[in-house]
Amino acid sequence: MNLTHIKAVAFDLDGTLVDSIADLAASANAMRAELGLAPLAAERIQSHVGDGVASLVHRALTDNRDGQADAALWEKGFTFFIQHYHRHLTVHTRMYPGVAEGLKLLHGFGLPLVVVTNKSERLAVPLLAQLGIDSAFSLILGGDSLPEKKPSPLPLQHVAEVLGITPQQIVMVGDSENDVLCARAAGALPAAVSYGYRDAANLHADLVIDSLVELYALLKKSAEQPQNLRV
Repeated sequence: MNLTHIKAVAFDLDGTLVDSIADLAASANAMRAELGLAPLAAERIQSHVGDGVASLVHRALTDNRDGQADAALWEKGFTFFIQHYHRHLTVHTRMYPGVAEGLKLLHGFGLPLVVVTNKSERLAVPLLAQLGIDSAFSLILGGDSLPEKKPSPLPLQHVAEVLGITPQQIVMVGDSENDVLCARAAGALPAAVSYGYRDAANLHADLVIDSLVELYALLKKSAEQPQNLRV
């Protein structure tokens, strides 16, 4: 695949840059315990991740991806979850193998790097800071940063506007349907990681990578192609 047109890389956060399920599950189960509910397996919490904290709280309370908790119960749960999770963002959360090296290589390659996540900005920013990689990104957009979040194209359209490029010059790297749909709606290139929370084979992305280092290698190879071979 020729990637010579790519001028920036956007990343999802949970399931793409970091594995945060253990901390999300701990906070979700602390919330459930506070409300007199039995704990859920981490695998169940993982199946509920991807659409932001508000949706996660509904799903964790009902144990149903389409569930809607009672408004009063949800409000209590949401407040508890946010407070608990904010205090325990990186107890177990770690970067996936190759992320730190890949970000360094991509940054050195001269490409602006951004985060586009449905996680609240007030949670995403300190999480990245605690892991020591926040400075790698020119922009960090959370699910509450703009009027619309993924799968809306608005986050990538905003990224393009801020960076002075077109959405078609962005590769969106993620692990979920929301990432692919967001990229396609904006006209960006959808890339899926093979190690994320969803099966990459079912996401129908244009590109599947095993690590961010592999993405760097692909971009570098495209840049090094002779001009007459670039199509």
